[in-house]
Amino acid sequence: MELPRSAKAIDLTLATIAPYQRPDLEARLRQARARLLDDKVRVLVVGEFKQGKSLLVNSLVSAPVCPVYDDVATAVSTVVRYAQEPSLTLVRLADSGGDGPPVEQRHPQPAVPLHELSDAVARHVTEQQNPENRQGISHVEVGIPRHILQAGLEVVDTPGVGGLNSVHGAATMSALPTADAVLLVSDASQEYTAPELEFLRQAVRLCPNVACVLTKTDLYPEWRRIAELDRGHLRSAGIEAELFGVSSTIRWQAVLTGDDALNTESGFPELEAFLAHRVLGQADLLARRSTVHDILAVTGQLIDGLRSEEAAQRNPEQVQELIAELTTAQQQAAALKERSARWQHTLNDGVADLNADIDHDLRDRMREITRLAEEEIDEGGDPTKTWEQLSSWVQQQVASAASTNFVWATERARWLAQQVATHFAEEREALLPTLRTEASDALGSVRELRMRETEPWKLAQKALTGLRGSYMGVLMFGLIGTMVGLSLVNPFSIGAGLLLGGKTISDERRRIITRRQGEAKVSVRRYVDDVTFQVGKDSRDMLRGVQRDLRDHFTELAEQLNRSLKESLSTAERSVKASHVDRDRRLSEIPAELAKLEKLQERVKTLLPKPAGTAEQAEPSARHRLVASKG
Repeated sequence: MELPRSAKAIDLTLATIAPYQRPDLEARLRQARARLLDDKVRVLVVGEFKQGKSLLVNSLVSAPVCPVYDDVATAVSTVVRYAQEPSLTLVRLADSGGDGPPVEQRHPQPAVPLHELSDAVARHVTEQQNPENRQGISHVEVGIPRHILQAGLEVVDTPGVGGLNSVHGAATMSALPTADAVLLVSDASQEYTAPELEFLRQAVRLCPNVACVLTKTDLYPEWRRIAELDRGHLRSAGIEAELFGVSSTIRWQAVLTGDDALNTESGFPELEAFLAHRVLGQADLLARRSTVHDILAVTGQLIDGLRSEEAAQRNPEQVQELIAELTTAQQQAAALKERSARWQHTLNDGVADLNADIDHDLRDRMREITRLAEEEIDEGGDPTKTWEQLSSWVQQQVASAASTNFVWATERARWLAQQVATHFAEEREALLPTLRTEASDALGSVRELRMRETEPWKLAQKALTGLRGSYMGVLMFGLIGTMVGLSLVNPFSIGAGLLLGGKTISDERRRIITRRQGEAKVSVRRYVDDVTFQVGKDSRDMLRGVQRDLRDHFTELAEQLNRSLKESLSTAERSVKASHVDRDRRLSEIPAELAKLEKLQERVKTLLPKPAGTAEQAEPSARHRLVASKG
C-alpha cells in the first residue's frame, strides 16, 4: 500500500537533516512516522438493548462478522478492522504485576471462512454462549478484507446487555476517550429516551465526532416523524449531532444482489459519507497538522542554529553579545529539564489535586447512592421481596456514577495538559501529546451484589413461633384461672394464648425483617465500597499514565531545545577562533542550507488545506478508499 503524503514528508525531512547529526530530532520524526502508520480511526457503535447495532456493523462492512439474534444480546465488544484474510483474535487483560494498567494477552483463533466467522464470534461474545463473560474476554478482534476498513477504520460493536445504564453501558462510556467517532444507534419505534440523551451529552464532551443512526426504517412507516422528534430533542439538549435514517435489512439485500438503487434506499451512502469526510477526513487532517508541527519544530531548531552561526560569522565583533544571549536561552532551556522547573510543579501539583478531587467526587456519589438505597430498604419492608429490583437499581446507579467520574477525570486530565503546555509555548494544542485514556474495566472486577442468606420465615417457622407464644399465654392465664377455681385450660387462657401467639409471630417477623434489612444494607455498602476501591484505582492509574506521558513528552521537548541552543552556543564560540577562509566558506554554505530547509518547510506546509477550500484539499487516500465494498 502506498505511503501517505505525511509519511513521505517525514522521510524527506529525515534525509534532509541527516548531515546535522541530531539523533534526538531524528528520533522525534521516526516516532511521528510510526504514529502515522499505526494510528487507527476508531468508531464506537453504541445503543440500548436490541436496537440493531450488530446488524448495522455487518451492513456497514458488507460482511457477516457480528452475530445477530432476536433474543440474544452481545456481552463482549467486537472490534472489526482490516486484514488480508479473515481472522479472529481473543483479547484478555492480565495484571501487569505492578502499579501500571493491565496488559493485553492476545489469543489468535484458527482461521475460518468468512461465511462462518459470525458463528465463531458468537461463541465468545453473546450472553447465551458466554454468560456473564465467564471466558474473561476483554474484547474480540475480527479482521476482514474490506476497502472500507483499509483506510485505517475500526468499527466497534459494543455490548447491548442491560442498555446504556448497565455495567456494560458504563464500560462503553469509559471507552469514549479512545474513540474518534461515536454512532448512537436507536430504532425508529420510539423517540429518544432519557438515558440515550444523557449518553449523548457525555459523548459530545469527549469525542470529536458524534452521530445518531435511526435503524429499522423499513419496519416503521412513521420513521421520518420519529427522526424529526429526535432532532428536536437534540436541539433542546444543545447536542450538535447529525442523524441518519438507515435500514440494515435493505442494505444487506443490496449487498447480496449488487443493486445500487436498494443501496441508496437503505440510507447507508449518507452514513458512509459522514465517516469519510467527518471521521477519516478529520483524522487525516489532524495527522497532517501533527506532522507539519513536528517537521516545522525540528527544522525550526536547525534554522535557528544556522542563523545564529551566520550572525556570528558575519559580525565577529558582536559575537560576545550573541554568546551572552544564547547562554541565557540555554540556561533557561536547561532549567526546563530540572525537577524544580515550573512546569514540573504544575504537573505534579495538578495530578495531586486531581487525585484528591476525583476521589472525593467518587466517594460523594457513592455515599449518596448508599444513603438512598438504605432509605429504600428501611421503607420497603422485607428486602428479600424487592431485592432483585433494588440490586438492579444500585448496580445501574453505581455504574452511572463510576462512568461519570471517569469522564470527568478525563476532562480534567486534558485541561491539566493544557496548563502544563503554557510553560513552553502559547500554542497549547500544538505542543500537547495525544492523551487517550484507556477504557476502564473496573466494574468487571467487582464481586456480584448479593444478600447473604438469613434464617427462613416459612409456614413451619411461623407455626412453631405461634405455638411457643400460645403455650406461654395459656400457661400464664391458666395458672391465674386456677386461683379462682377455673381449670388450667379455659376460654380466657385459650384467648390469651391466641393473642400472645399472634403477637409473638408479629414480633418475630419484625425481628427477621429488621435483620434482613441490616444484611441488605451491609451487602449494599460492601458492593459500593468494592466499586469505590476498583474505580478509584483505575482513576489513579489513569492519572499516573497521563503524568508519565506529559512528563516524558515535555522533558523530551526541553532536551531537544537545550541541545539545539547548546549547539548554537558552541558554534558561536568556535566562530571567534575561525580563520577568514573558514568564515568565508561557512558564509557561502549557510545560505544554501537555510534555503534548503526553508524550501522543505514551504513544501511541508502544503500538506495543510487552504482556508478557502478545506474540503477539496483532503487527501484522496482517506476519502476515496472509504466506499461501500460489495466484494
